[in-house]
Amino acid sequence: MKVTREKTESSQAFLTVEMEPVEVEEALKKARGRLSRKANIPGFRKGKAPRDILERHLGKDYILEDAINHLVPDAYEKAIKEQAIETIARPRIEVTQTEPVIFKAVVPLPPVVELGDYKTIKIKPEKVKITTQNVADVLENLRHQNATWESVDRAAAFKDLAVMDVESNLDGKPFLTRPGFQYRLDEDSAFPAPGFAAQLVGMKKDGEKEFTLKLPDDYPRSEMAGKEPSFKVKLIEIKEEKLPALNDDFARQVGPELANLAALRKEIETNLKLQAEKRVKVEFEEKALTAVVALSRVEFPPVLVEIEIDGMIEDQARRFQMQGGDLAAYLKSINKTAEQLHEEMHPAAEQKVARSLVLGKLSESENIVVTDLDIDTEVETILKSAGENKESMRKMLHTPPSRQSVRQYLLTRQTIDRLAAIATDSGRPARKKKKEEANNEPQPE
Repeated sequence: MKVTREKTESSQAFLTVEMEPVEVEEALKKARGRLSRKANIPGFRKGKAPRDILERHLGKDYILEDAINHLVPDAYEKAIKEQAIETIARPRIEVTQTEPVIFKAVVPLPPVVELGDYKTIKIKPEKVKITTQNVADVLENLRHQNATWESVDRAAAFKDLAVMDVESNLDGKPFLTRPGFQYRLDEDSAFPAPGFAAQLVGMKKDGEKEFTLKLPDDYPRSEMAGKEPSFKVKLIEIKEEKLPALNDDFARQVGPELANLAALRKEIETNLKLQAEKRVKVEFEEKALTAVVALSRVEFPPVLVEIEIDGMIEDQARRFQMQGGDLAAYLKSINKTAEQLHEEMHPAAEQKVARSLVLGKLSESENIVVTDLDIDTEVETILKSAGENKESMRKMLHTPPSRQSVRQYLLTRQTIDRLAAIATDSGRPARKKKKEEANNEPQPE
């Protein structure tokens, strides 16, 4: 066979392979023997039909197709060995000619990652500051969560809770029909249609009203978008929110272990600070990683992006199944095809692949190693929240695939931690810092 390496681009080798006639004839011979042993040809036992009879019965094209299907994979393996090509995934192969047999192969090559001078990256961490207003906002939310609702004898207003019987239809079919429906009159609510709450404002107990509303053009169910359902409402009861007083009793209602309102404020402040520190840490790490990727040269074959997209779609499908739905129904509800979803995911998948490759190269550069002891410690940390399933989970976490997943997680985590230390200028060895400080000290004359 004759192998031509046409070009190499996008971490892919483009090969053209032309088979010698003798190689094709040998493959045809094997195909005839293989097919003859399977074919039911009247008047002949399996494997005993003459060549011309077999070709008339099955067709020369069918036999040639079988021969090529067995010939090409072996020829491809020989071709990449001859060209000394290291591949990381299955190739894309296309038979372009049958006389002589010629096929083209696009071969995915290992990614190329060249880190930039990442040790020059310096990012100033954002300072965490919790204000009294932040604490007051949480307290107000807690008051609403612990509020009571009392019946009132007046016209309905925004922020009230309305209890009503609702009947509605769209195109002659029920749209929203609920007796005793409890509905918060939120001015900005788009459920069940924009303006529904405003139609209830001013109504009184036992009042009835009929009205029509228009659904938005971007309504989740596209077949209903822009249409106008009609509603018939009978108001049964109007309830007003009664907020609890902000005092020590309220603090103990929220948390029995809290002594007073001051203790509740302190706990809220502590929790807000922890949340803010976590958010700031994640944002800082994102900036640092983005900076490293921007400094680096990263090339990889498109197949890695396709693999990443497949994984992302599988994750979405799994989440929908856990919620009792499925991805196909979701796509139908948003009027999108699987191909459109695939295309939309492409930029994010490409970024994820680039980041993963850069992190891998960075862990090598920084000599980061995850030991078995590190994995054991992480597994024990995970098991602390396992409850009654602790032993079964322990067995699962100590299987080779699970331990490898934990290893990869720890490697990524430790690499990001190292990068964060470098970006905050705390990653330099202590001795080097001391030497620099010594060099900067005034010298005796």
